[in-house]
Amino acid sequence: MGITMLRGFDDMTVRPITSAPTHNVAVTGYNSGGEGVARLDDGRVVFVLGAARGDVLEITLTKEQYRCTRADIVRILEPSPYRIKPDCPVYPECGGCDFRHITYTEELDAKLRRVNDAMARIAGLSAQAGEIINTGRTNGYRNKAVLHSDGVSSGFYRCRSHAVIPIDSCLLLSDDLNRALKEQKSSGEITLRSGRNGLCQPLEEELDGLVFNISGFFQVNTGAALLLYQKVRKYAALSKNEALIDMYCGVGAMTLFVGRDAGYALGVEYDPAAVNAARENARRNNLSRIEFICADAAKWEAGVSNPDCIIVDPPRCGLSLGVIRKILELSPKRVVYVSCNPATLARDLKIFEGYTVHDICAVDMFPRTANVECCCLLVR
Repeated sequence: MGITMLRGFDDMTVRPITSAPTHNVAVTGYNSGGEGVARLDDGRVVFVLGAARGDVLEITLTKEQYRCTRADIVRILEPSPYRIKPDCPVYPECGGCDFRHITYTEELDAKLRRVNDAMARIAGLSAQAGEIINTGRTNGYRNKAVLHSDGVSSGFYRCRSHAVIPIDSCLLLSDDLNRALKEQKSSGEITLRSGRNGLCQPLEEELDGLVFNISGFFQVNTGAALLLYQKVRKYAALSKNEALIDMYCGVGAMTLFVGRDAGYALGVEYDPAAVNAARENARRNNLSRIEFICADAAKWEAGVSNPDCIIVDPPRCGLSLGVIRKILELSPKRVVYVSCNPATLARDLKIFEGYTVHDICAVDMFPRTANVECCCLLVR
């Protein structure tokens, strides 16, 4: 508020349009939303949109609350060595990306730091993720897009608002989705998907020889999903005389990918449509030793006593206490926890009594955004 920001944060001056007071700050890191973190002279922490670690900035405050102070850049006094010129004409106006103004190496480092900070600060663990695995591909990776249209132009929401920024191409989207975007004339919210056979609904994908019909949730980055699934499979380390339970199985993609190594696998899912899709995916891939049931992960009566491994991949809010109690009741040898929110993962790890975190890995599922996926192995 009160300033005009030059598009892309690639100009040294951003001229204020009011006489609001300014502050000079040094940026030391990033918050979970990708904003730069700095301190004011009075000790308050301030979040700065479009800042890079190492920047020295002149800023003006836009939002002051007890737990949150935000600011915009007035002028870049000393640019960070990690700062680059953004390659997108609508960045940062469009809210789809957070990190197009820094190098990809710096982005990966920021995400790894975020995961390890959560492990140390929230979970109180000495265990740290030693790597952030990635495909190396920062553009054209998304197989899904949710657009907003007035019937004339389509686009994405402006940063921090529901105002639509019209676009005719997005660097994050696959070629199929960008072609569809140019031809889109519908109004309202529009979901586009692209799979192994091009633009389609529902989505169909192939991972390591397995073919999935994706009628519900699936990772938006197929290449990074393969890296994640391979890591989960390694952590699960199943043999043909062991049993697996996947407690948030969705359409069964991870259950089938990992469960094919086990003597028996069971997927648990609350959504009946997803369970039907998971069963069809098992039949399609001739995996008869893998079954699926429709049930609440916290309340179902397990037909498998003492499973050797349990996989959980909950939503951003993490696991409920009921699900954690169920896991502890089943007492598997190994738990593989997949998370898209390092903070709730770290919170939950503190509650797993009798288990030790043996390994943690970060995965860059969403390049050029502040989001990061991670998984960890707990051993009883």
